[in-house]
Amino acid sequence: MAIHLVGETIDKTRSHYLARQGRLVPLMRGIYVDAEDDADVAIMRHAVRVAHYLYPRAYLSGASAVLLGPARDGRLFLSGRRNQRTRLRSLEIIQNTAPEHPSIAPAVIDDGMGEFRIDVSSIRQRFLEAFRIRSEHAAALDDAMRDQIAQRLVEEYGTPQGAADAVWTLARENQWYREGEHAERFLLRRPASRPVRNEAAIDLTVAWHGAPLGRLTHDGFEWRWLDGDWRGPPLIRQTTPGKLPPFIVSLLPEGWLRSVLHDRDERALLKSGRRYMSNITIAERPGELANLAPDVLTTSLARYSLDGIFTGQYAGPGRRPIEDSFERNLAAIFASSETPRLSGIQIKAPMFLGPDGTLTASTKEPFTHILKPAGTSGFEILPIVEWQALALGAAAGFETPAMALVPMPDGMPPALLVERFDIRTGNNDRRLLALEDFCSVLGLPTEAKYDGTMERVARAVRPLSTAPDEDLLIVFRRALFAWLIADGDMHLKNLAILKVAEPGSGRFTSVRMAPLYDAVTTRVFPRLARDRMALKLGGKDDRLRRSDFRSFAGTAGLKAAAADDAIDQMIRALGAALDTLTLPALLANSRVAVEAIARIQRLVRERIDKLT
Repeated sequence: MAIHLVGETIDKTRSHYLARQGRLVPLMRGIYVDAEDDADVAIMRHAVRVAHYLYPRAYLSGASAVLLGPARDGRLFLSGRRNQRTRLRSLEIIQNTAPEHPSIAPAVIDDGMGEFRIDVSSIRQRFLEAFRIRSEHAAALDDAMRDQIAQRLVEEYGTPQGAADAVWTLARENQWYREGEHAERFLLRRPASRPVRNEAAIDLTVAWHGAPLGRLTHDGFEWRWLDGDWRGPPLIRQTTPGKLPPFIVSLLPEGWLRSVLHDRDERALLKSGRRYMSNITIAERPGELANLAPDVLTTSLARYSLDGIFTGQYAGPGRRPIEDSFERNLAAIFASSETPRLSGIQIKAPMFLGPDGTLTASTKEPFTHILKPAGTSGFEILPIVEWQALALGAAAGFETPAMALVPMPDGMPPALLVERFDIRTGNNDRRLLALEDFCSVLGLPTEAKYDGTMERVARAVRPLSTAPDEDLLIVFRRALFAWLIADGDMHLKNLAILKVAEPGSGRFTSVRMAPLYDAVTTRVFPRLARDRMALKLGGKDDRLRRSDFRSFAGTAGLKAAAADDAIDQMIRALGAALDTLTLPALLANSRVAVEAIARIQRLVRERIDKLT
């Protein structure tokens, strides 16, 4: 370690001891370097860390907010509570008084001693800082930097005038009127330049079916998507400057898996994995992508299932060690960066079904199936409930993935195994497939998955679908089905479109509503007995009537007669299914399973009666 900070990297007693022995050289109180190191080089390399150590409440501003480090001449610019200067060998820390209402944002710095976070002036504020009168901070921001910031502002706010208006808002809050005037003139007259990186920057290659699409970069402050030489259909778009593209966000782990990975932010999540859903692979070194197994379905689940039960051999994680839980053993497979990452908060495992019927974790094998084990704290019957919901969905006429209940070892409840429908179905299949959920379609963050409406989903489907009338009817039927089975978890990430392109084509030949997936009757679980619809329909999420669905149909552009026919057909299909569906033999002797299925059927019958 080239630099030592008392209280952070070394304690006070040891620092005094090593300094007395001549092994450390004190630079100023609390800051030491190794005696054999070049102190000037060390202090410049760790300049931001030193400044943050000395002035923890200050933030990088001016040129240092752009560079995320000192300028070439050794000046590091901060803004804080007062004007002051601190010289430390070749480093000069220059701090000016921050405005009353600063606009700041966090950035990530890596100086070889690990990553740390520090606040920096926002894009708008650093642009105003560039035009401060008699300011050393402003003088250090040259025209190239101003051009870069101007380009970023125009990108975010759409037009130079929109950027000028946004900058003026901040200028007025801090009474920086002259700075606002100069900034406006510059935005309306001058071109922009390219951005600068720091050592914490990452540069990731994103590939689809093994072919590079472009690069995803993070300069320590914000994300940028850079299109490559890809000539196929457009898949990834950056809708908000500085933020991850929604399509990439939709691939990131949530809930249980995110906690297992111990990753704090998007950067760490993307650096920890290689393989994702929708045939996406991401790596810092492009050469790594060629060694990853392509996800191709070569063994169908139908070959190894009978009457809803998996008949192959399960060789995945279990509860073998006496003191280890199944979740801990399942989490262990995610220690490998080659294990595919899954989205969603439910516990899931990526699996591979081999030609001999052996089901194993897909750490180095193709990711062909998803295993959904039983939950805890009242959700032990979740696989059974989802099995029943998907079976009802298939009976109602929805396209559903192949599925089977898996007898689990060590006395664990059965798990649900679901076959992926977004991958190729053989080595001769050359199609390009991508699954995009509606958080991504609508450009919404994952945490907003419950904030949409069915009307908004329908509005998004029409311009995207290659068969809009058919897909709008599917959207209508999905909303109806969710209500009839009391599915309160049909949110924006559980609705998706499946995009398919042919090799060499510059467009998607098929963009359709994806098959039914992740359907559950939530009202059978503890504390969810009064669960409501996840997405409102006509402003309502409960006590829906036929008239509500007819109104929704009109909003979606469907005819009232088509809506009535769809309602009547689904009522008939579900009624017939309830009379004929039987429990697999695996569940016949399970009192909990029998009671859960009986409760689901009662709920469905009650809601059918209300729509008849």
